[in-house]
Amino acid sequence: MDLKKKYKHLRPKIQKQFEKRLELFIKNQNHPILRVHPLKGNLVGCRAFSVTGDFRVIYRLLDQNSVKLIDIGTHCQVYQ
Repeated sequence: MDLKKKYKHLRPKIQKQFEKRLELFIKNQNHPILRVHPLKGNLVGCRAFSVTGDFRVIYRLLDQNSVKLIDIGTHCQVYQ
């Protein structure tokens, strides 16, 4: 399932939090509250930021000004 479909299945509260964090991410990809970090294993080359304590967004840097959002879900869902 792609990110758009997963987003539609999230609880409204998580959707709103995602929208707030995405806005912050657009303004400052390295804001400390996002807890941005590179990934390892089968997700090498991707990065993640936090939406809530458990929800994460996986993304890939395309160039200096562009990213591709790949996945959203709980820690267990996106890192499996």
